[in-house]
Amino acid sequence: MSIDTVAFGQPSPILRSFDDEKAREFYCSFLGFRLVWEHRFEPGLPLYAEVERAGLRLHLSGHHGDACPGSTVFVRMTGIRAFQAELLAKDYGFARPDIQELPWGLVMEIADPFGNRLRFCEETPEA
Repeated sequence: MSIDTVAFGQPSPILRSFDDEKAREFYCSFLGFRLVWEHRFEPGLPLYAEVERAGLRLHLSGHHGDACPGSTVFVRMTGIRAFQAELLAKDYGFARPDIQELPWGLVMEIADPFGNRLRFCEETPEA
C-alpha cells in the first residue's frame, strides 16, 4: 500500500459535558452551532452529540471515558472580530469574550460550562 492512498478527514474533538441543557444553551444558543445529531444507548444514559458551525464539528459527550473536562481545542478561523461582536451582542451572562493580539494572531478564548476551553485564532499576516 502506497502512502499516497492515505487521506485524513477533519478532526472532531470530543468535549466532556455534564448537563444536556447547559450544553445546548452554550453551544447552540450562545456560540451559534447547530445540533447535527444526538445519541443515547438507551433512555437515562449519557448523551453523545455532534454540533457544527461553519465547518467546525465538535462532539459533546456525557460519557466519563470519552474525554477529560478541562480540555482545550485550538480553532483556526477567519472573521474573529465579527464572531466576537456577535457573541457580545447576545449578552450571555457567563461569557464576555475578549480578543488578545498575540505574536501568532488574534486569539479569543471561551470556556464552556464544563471547564473546556475553545481557543479561536485568526492568524495575522505578520505572524
